[in-house]
Amino acid sequence: MKKQDMNRDWIATAETLSSALPYFQRFAGAIVVIKLGGHAMGSDEAMDTFARDIVLMRQVGVNPVIVHGGGPMINAMLEKLQIKSEFVNGKRVTDAATMEVVEMVLSGVVNKRIVQAINRQGGRAVGLSGKDANLITCDQADPDLGFVGAPAEMDPMVLHGLFEKNMIPVIAPIGGGRNGETFNINGDTAAGAIAKALTADRLLLLTDVAGVKNAEGDVVTELKAADVEEMTASGVIAGGMIPKTETALDAVRNGVRACTIVDGRVQNAVLLELYTDHGAGSMIRA
Repeated sequence: MKKQDMNRDWIATAETLSSALPYFQRFAGAIVVIKLGGHAMGSDEAMDTFARDIVLMRQVGVNPVIVHGGGPMINAMLEKLQIKSEFVNGKRVTDAATMEVVEMVLSGVVNKRIVQAINRQGGRAVGLSGKDANLITCDQADPDLGFVGAPAEMDPMVLHGLFEKNMIPVIAPIGGGRNGETFNINGDTAAGAIAKALTADRLLLLTDVAGVKNAEGDVVTELKAADVEEMTASGVIAGGMIPKTETALDAVRNGVRACTIVDGRVQNAVLLELYTDHGAGSMIRA
């Protein structure tokens, strides 16, 4: 007979699983839209960790939806193909040639890398773009920027069909126009539009910062919409955080229960946010 010594790590793991039960129950059947970008996409190891977390979420009853970016990969391919970009007020102009590269990289290379990572961990992921089944119909956001789209109409029927089959949608932020155009959509904007269309329980925006910081430089773990507006007006929220908080405000004011700007550099950040008291960023509620 073999004697089994109880390892402290094993006991801690069991306690962690037991303490997570209320959260498993809370989010069973919930729709959680996750914008993937930054550090979580930066290496195969980080991608595998993220994929494992997503498969675990699906295993305990959550319906995750992944919306991804891919700016660095687009830049690398444009440089490789020697396609020069023009900029207006610091924003890239997406002409027809650039749009072809954007779609090729986002819907092709980046999307299928994420799909493969999830499937490798035992999930059933399906790659889509906003053009599939008219998921996202866009209007042109700004004529000066070319083929940059603003979501105008949403049809999430295809996503509900995938949920019924226990599949995980992975969506490239590409939308169709009303006259057959193809538009590039900001990843956060696309994730927010999809979360609203699904009336998601949570929108998680993975980024490479700890969260929203106050005037003293401390991360604020929970904010109301009025807090965000006040901090933006006073200049405390500035720079690249403004479009993320704008996406969050738009989502929570249109049916999404809460949006969290998550520190994607933290390992298992998505699980920390959903299944622990600690969380991993700044949660914004209406």
